Amino acid sequence: MQKVLKFVGVFAFGIAIGALSMNFLPGLLNHAKNANQPYAGQNKRVISSLSQKDIVELEKGAGWGLAKPAEFNGYPGPAHVLEFADKLNITDDQRAAIETSFEIMNARARELGTALIEAEEALDSVFQMQKATPELLTQRLKASEEIRAALRAVHLNAHLEITPFLSDEQKAQYAALRGYGDGHSGHEGH
Repeated sequence: MQKVLKFVGVFAFGIAIGALSMNFLPGLLNHAKNANQPYAGQNKRVISSLSQKDIVELEKGAGWGLAKPAEFNGYPGPAHVLEFADKLNITDDQRAAIETSFEIMNARARELGTALIEAEEALDSVFQMQKATPELLTQRLKASEEIRAALRAVHLNAHLEITPFLSDEQKAQYAALRGYGDGHSGHEGH
């Protein structure tokens, strides 16, 4: 009888494992397949190197993550300082200076963002038209990366420009509000 029970137990275990495999195996195989196809669907983008979200961000002059070296090391960004103005107890004079800095930065960032979109589109077109050459590639890459560098400088310089307007306490509070620290220091771990 014990042999029969043992056999039934093993048999039931086997059925359970089989059922689990039938439920999870397709998902695992799909995941493995997609792991080897990280660009799947991106071939339908208007510009291959930019998602639609990237294009929207660039067109509106958003930071696009270009100022992270400043942001993560105690140099707040004007858009987020204005966003947290009440929590940071920003004075009217601080607000006026930061708003001016933001407006100048944002206008230039929108201009350069549009130029970067156009440069990436020009790079794509060389390949789409099957006219890519090493020389043309170098030319198009240089144009795109010069614009990207200028755009990054606009955002980083805005962080540099507004930081002196803020007290150490405001910078620490900003870091805490942005999730970079505990509110005691603008540059944790330094």
